[in-house]
Amino acid sequence: MKAIYPGSFDPVTAGHLDIIERSARIFDHVVVSVAVNIEKKPMFTVAERVKMLKNACRHLDNVEVDYFHGLLVNYVVSREAKVVVKGLRAVSDFEFEFQMSLMNRRISEEVETLFMMTSAENSFLSSRLVKEMAMFGASLEGLVPKEVELRIIEKLKQ
Repeated sequence: MKAIYPGSFDPVTAGHLDIIERSARIFDHVVVSVAVNIEKKPMFTVAERVKMLKNACRHLDNVEVDYFHGLLVNYVVSREAKVVVKGLRAVSDFEFEFQMSLMNRRISEEVETLFMMTSAENSFLSSRLVKEMAMFGASLEGLVPKEVELRIIEKLKQ
């Protein structure tokens, strides 16, 4: 069975990788897909995020990296998947994701959402916090892949 794990991944964190790796053990094929959100001002371009994800997931044979525009549910159907994987850190994540899953089911009853709790060691972690820490010179060791840490530092120097 194929699953889609969508997100902005700006940048990919250890928490994202935890969900990707665990999903790869459950599903035959996982498509990690960068959502193009015109309302957000990302640090990295879509192409940069895709490249970082591909490098971070290269050890997983059943994981593919892609990107999409528009409604997630339409993308899921176009990729012939049946499951959307959403990582949850806290109750606050659940409220928003629950609303989205209900709307997706309204559009396509064939698409299910699987909520996966993040591992305890990543429960505080978000891309926003990683970028904030980097702006103030804090260490990102263990929070993002080393390559991503170097790209963040490089980006902040520009």
